Amino acid sequence: MTEEFSETAMLQKAKTLTEALPYMQRYAGKTFVVKYGGHAMGDPALARNFAEDVVLLKAVGINPVVVHGGGPQIGAMLRQLGVESEFIDGLRVTDAETAKVAEMVLSGAINKEIVGWIGQAGGRAVGLSGKDGGFVRAAKVRRTARDPDSNIERILDLGFVGEPEAIDRRVIDTVSAAGMIPVVAPIGVGADGHTYNINADTMAGAIAGALEAARLFLLTDVPGVLDKDKQLLTDLDPAAIARLRDDGTITGGMIPKLETCVSAVEAGVDAAVILDGRVPHAMLLEIFTTRGAGTLVRE
Repeated sequence: MTEEFSETAMLQKAKTLTEALPYMQRYAGKTFVVKYGGHAMGDPALARNFAEDVVLLKAVGINPVVVHGGGPQIGAMLRQLGVESEFIDGLRVTDAETAKVAEMVLSGAINKEIVGWIGQAGGRAVGLSGKDGGFVRAAKVRRTARDPDSNIERILDLGFVGEPEAIDRRVIDTVSAAGMIPVVAPIGVGADGHTYNINADTMAGAIAGALEAARLFLLTDVPGVLDKDKQLLTDLDPAAIARLRDDGTITGGMIPKLETCVSAVEAGVDAAVILDGRVPHAMLLEIFTTRGAGTLVRE
């Protein structure tokens, strides 16, 4: 029975490889940008799986670029330091002191941990932030809010919260061409010389557009976009997303993620995918199988 089971398992592995082969050929030489965050970052087993997946992509000729988040880790460090956090529209109000802590956590501890995981999986990774080589120039994020009583619109100051204004892809191209995997912390520098904290989804989408990536992957804590019956929607385009938002199917934090996906495909990314990062090897299931594993957004 052991021999029979072994032969069955080997045949299944061979079948998996043959199913994956056309996709490997299709994507050889292409760039994938992966936003890595959520609970998967805090689970060592999932972190190892993620690192193995990224190394495998590189091994089969795909150029992965990892952009990571770190909101919970920043929050934990701020609490340790006794610094209170305020959020507006899901963005952390970032004063000068908070910006320093965010850069320390993102560009330091988290970035190097991911680089370490990839190294243990047999890959070579280089940790970067948008400040390195000046490859991400940031602009200050501005939000407005309307007072419900006076109906007067006012500008909200989020401090040193930015969004990508311009991206010089040469740094990423150089690292990838050298056979290494860029791991990018969502930090940029403004024309004013200040350091800005950037939402990781937004950073990943902008980098994917600048690199004309074949895929943008947003690894999150949900299976993808669900309909009102909680069933996974596997394929969406901008028009369908607008309808789902209007009828209330898409709400909360999924809205900005889908806005990032739409912006990326409009900027030239072939497709963007929202995946559950808690599922082991979710990226490989999405890329190398006919079934897929998340919600794919394309024009």
